[in-house]
Amino acid sequence: MLTGMQIAVLGGDARQLEIIRKLTELDAKLSLIGFEQLDHAFTGAAKEKMDELDFAAQDALILPVPGTSIEGQVETIFSSEKVILTKEMVEKTPSHCMIYSGISNAYLTGIAEQAKRQLVLLFERDDVAIYNSIPTVEGTIMMAIQHTDFTIHGSNVAVLGLGRVGVSVARSFHALGSKVRVGARKSEHLARIAEMALTPFHLDNLGSMVGDIDICINTIPHPVVTASIISKMPSHTLIIDLASKPGGTDFRYAEKRGIKALLAPGLPGIVAPKTAGQILANVLAQLIGDEYTERKGI
Repeated sequence: MLTGMQIAVLGGDARQLEIIRKLTELDAKLSLIGFEQLDHAFTGAAKEKMDELDFAAQDALILPVPGTSIEGQVETIFSSEKVILTKEMVEKTPSHCMIYSGISNAYLTGIAEQAKRQLVLLFERDDVAIYNSIPTVEGTIMMAIQHTDFTIHGSNVAVLGLGRVGVSVARSFHALGSKVRVGARKSEHLARIAEMALTPFHLDNLGSMVGDIDICINTIPHPVVTASIISKMPSHTLIIDLASKPGGTDFRYAEKRGIKALLAPGLPGIVAPKTAGQILANVLAQLIGDEYTERKGI
């Protein structure tokens, strides 16, 4: 239980609703910032304005998955008002106050460091990333079906990267009957790809592997699918880029060539916000509970 904890939830999308629901069930007291247009009410949660929030009373600040913009703005789909998080606000919080976000940028990392507050990035955790790979795969399959005129079964699919998302994507498209080749750099990843009964190749050889592909799925957040790579693809190829913005694809050149290229970060929050929210809620509840227990010496 989180009885006695004061937590501020700053903005967010439908995923935050599951977080709010979970934390109120655990008896935490929540201040909701950027939710004035939300019809639903939660017992133990009060809608407030940013300038009304008592930062000095907060044990934790929960930001949306994207964190903040580089100007400090917090995404709020349940509000028409701007919500800005500043260093001065964070400095008003107690020294034990934790900041939770999905990802970060130079601004958010900077104000947390300057205020000497711990910033916890949920999407850097293996458990969150692996759970999130499930709705990510379902969303990728949905996009592949929507944007092609051929079946996934029998198609040539190239998956770039064998991280936590890449593994799930490659395995699922293989299970659907695709002929999957996976590009990686590490020798242990190439060995794992072979063990999965897929076709491994080194990313240095990407140009020679795309001449007949139907679908290219990138999971690497660096420029990988460059103009020179795209120039070697068939004109019907569909590129689905799952990497965080701005992705790893030269979208300008893809458009010039007439190749459909889709940037699709954050698929869990789009295709399955309830499940994605429950994943975050469960992990947050555990992390906040552990921190609370340790601080109280229980």
